[in-house]
Amino acid sequence: MKFSVYIPARFAATRLPGKPLLIVAGKTLIRHVWERANASGAERVVVATDDARIADEVRGFGGQVAMTDISHQSGSDRIAEAARALGEDDDAIIVNLQGDEPTMPASVIRQVARMLDEDPQADMATVCERFTLESDWRDPNQVKVLRDDAGRAMYFSRAPLPFPRDPGLWAAGPQHCRHIGLYAYRGAALQRLVQWPAHALELTERLEQLRALAHGMAIKVEEATEACGVGIDTPEDLARFEAELAAERMPSA
Repeated sequence: MKFSVYIPARFAATRLPGKPLLIVAGKTLIRHVWERANASGAERVVVATDDARIADEVRGFGGQVAMTDISHQSGSDRIAEAARALGEDDDAIIVNLQGDEPTMPASVIRQVARMLDEDPQADMATVCERFTLESDWRDPNQVKVLRDDAGRAMYFSRAPLPFPRDPGLWAAGPQHCRHIGLYAYRGAALQRLVQWPAHALELTERLEQLRALAHGMAIKVEEATEACGVGIDTPEDLARFEAELAAERMPSA
């Protein structure tokens, strides 16, 4: 199975300015992410950025860079431009790994690529994890995904899905899943996605994947084979990641 991983990365971030270049355990955050991608068995790993500082860092540790337009509104737009520049064909499997996901297991990166490779009818693939706490399921900052019996996405929402009509009926199960923002696209599907304007559902929920669903794209969804961790969005997330790495380096008793 051949696939590529594209990592969109930008310097600007409201809560963590310069996030890709922050140092954790002697390495920049973007290098941690790149190493995860490189361990997945991808044929090609590309960092797509509009910032020369990020580009210099990636080239410095031997990574491949694609420079992209500064005006892109999403990671999908950024990697679509990079994929066009690098000549990815319509059937190529392209994984979008966000540049702030240093704990994403290499096995899960490979999993989303495999899902597309094994399902020729799917345009995209992504993963989810089951909720264990009702409070997390009700949290609008945690995106939910509802799947049909064939493992296709029916809807994504910030609201609880599926919502029980009768109170007290919530119980953790396979129908209560958190969406993990890791995607694989077929090359042609990625290019179609970024050419369509933002859909009303997408604008309402602030979820780009609803544009794909609204246009009839088939999105394969499986439970992740390993825990995916949490992306780095805040100083607290960064501190947690540092603590996790420090714990891994401590010798066992």
